[in-house]
Formats: sequence, C-alpha cells, structure tokens
Amino acid sequence: MPSGFALAFLLWAAAAAAAPLPLPLPELALLAEHPVQGMRGANLSGLALCGNELWTVSDRDDNQIYRLDTRETVWQAETVRIDVPPVPDSGLPWRLSMLTWAIGPLRGGDLDFEGITCDSAGNRYVVSEAHAAVLQVPTTGTPEWLNISPLMVSQARASGMLLHFNAVFEGLAINPAGNLLWLAAERRHRGLLAVHKQQAVWGCESNCVLLSEGGLERPPAQVPTTRGQQKDFSDLVFYQGKLFTLERMAYRVCRRTPETGEVERCWSFAEVALADNRRYNTRYGTTEALAIDDGGAWIGVDNGSHTRADGEKRPIVWRFAAPQGGWSAKS
Repeated sequence: MPSGFALAFLLWAAAAAAAPLPLPLPELALLAEHPVQGMRGANLSGLALCGNELWTVSDRDDNQIYRLDTRETVWQAETVRIDVPPVPDSGLPWRLSMLTWAIGPLRGGDLDFEGITCDSAGNRYVVSEAHAAVLQVPTTGTPEWLNISPLMVSQARASGMLLHFNAVFEGLAINPAGNLLWLAAERRHRGLLAVHKQQAVWGCESNCVLLSEGGLERPPAQVPTTRGQQKDFSDLVFYQGKLFTLERMAYRVCRRTPETGEVERCWSFAEVALADNRRYNTRYGTTEALAIDDGGAWIGVDNGSHTRADGEKRPIVWRFAAPQGGWSAKS
C-alpha cells in the first residue's frame, strides 16, 4: 500500500496525464527572412514601425538607436546617436540598482535598452530594463526621461513583478496620441502596466497594474522537452486598438485587451523559429522584437553570441503574413 505522500503523487500524476493538451495554435506563414548587419554585439532587442521606417535598439548600446535600411534582403542598421541625460530614480530597490552598476560595464551597457515604440508625431520611446525608466527621443531636440510616478514601480512590485535582476521591463507600447503608455514586465512574474500622461507626470489611474501572472506552461510541440517553461513577455505593440504581446518561450504572438491584458487570440511561429536550420544551442528563447502592420508582423531575433545551426551569426528579422481575416479576426 503506498504511503500518503506516494498516493498523493500518483493521484496528481494521473490527473496531469488525463488533462487535455492545449489546442494547437494557427501558425503564422513566413514571407521573408532578413539578416541585419551593423549592430554591435548582434543584440537586436526591440522593433518599432514609425511611419514607413523600422527602428530598433540593442541592449548593449547606451548612446545610439538604429534605423533599418530595408531595401535589400540583408538589412543595414544605421546608427542614430543620442545624448542621454542622467537616469532618474524610478523606485527600484538598492539591491537591483547595485547589480546594474556592477554588471553593466561587463555586459557592455548600463541602460539595457529592451524595447522601442513611437507615437503618431514620430517621437520614439525606449525602455531601460536596468533602471525601469522610459526615454523619449524626439524627432528634433534633446532626449528626455519621462517623469513616471514611482507608484508604478511600487504597485508592480506589490503585485510580484520587478523583483529580480534582469527581469524588469522588456517591452513598451504607446497610443498614437502619445499620452498613454503600456509596459511589459518580462518574467517572475510577467505582467502589463499602464501609465497616463497627466500634465508633466505619467501616473496611475487608480492602479497601474493590468495583469500579473507567474507559473509555468507547456512549451510548443517543437521544443524537445515537456518541462514547463516560465511565462514571459519579450515585446509589446499597440495596434488597431489592441495590445499584442510577443511571448518568447511559448513562440507565439497574442492579441490582448488594452484595459485588462486579457488574451483574445494567439498565433504561433514555432514551426519557423524551431526549424532544424534555425535552432540555437540555448535553452532560452531568442525572439525579442515585434512590430505589426496590416500586412503582417516582423519578429526579431536577439541571438547575442549564439550561432544558428546553419552558421548564421547575425541577428534576424522575420516577416510573417497577417493571419487569415487580419489581426482583428475572431476565428
């Protein structure tokens, strides 16, 4: 007769085995693949479609962002220098700030830019994961850090987010008017937050936290393990009144309501990303950049120092077709 602990384990295992597998998601169709030249360290960490131009950032560069020349199959990253003022105190605890100070020089950048977005006026916004801060880069003039209420960080931490080094903000999105900003917390817990521009301060309307969740989820079938993967966000887009999240470890893009972060629909890109010739020798996902338009999605790969199975060492941007019925389709 099994012990109480063994019996409980057997019952749990039986229930887990009987649980239905998640239904497979529709796969996005690949249209093109573009290696990117000219980025320091191959760290392509965000994408934004500003008018007709694609922009990107590297988490190793503190003093530049990049405009992408997309006229050829191999894209060229054109450096745009920026003069970054001193970073304001966002309310992150001393321990995380000290880790940033110690590790920044070793990894090649103190600011750790992880996402970029833009409003209809062409202003670009870049999020610093290391400092939980957002830099506005205007079309002309000097960049400035947004004056974000420290309540945002305190509410995020009270909800279980922003507690661990290198697990802070990984993406951001802004509405066309440039007065409502969303931020994506990466992992352990992942989540979505929103701040509104209120004269000179970006603050919370009652609560900045829209969504906070932790835990593990089953990886797609193409991943050679059934071990649960941490839920994460690696980029964020606001498009046609909806939020779209890039979910690196699940190899999918999801449409969400901007008021609550609730999932409405998801699409997979696992078949493309995990094809034998495109695999990297790492157990972590590498897709960190997302941009969306009517015709489809661009998904960018931050390969860092990893070489792909086919020998490709440069960062990659994939162009996927929009799903049947468009991004607003209900089925």
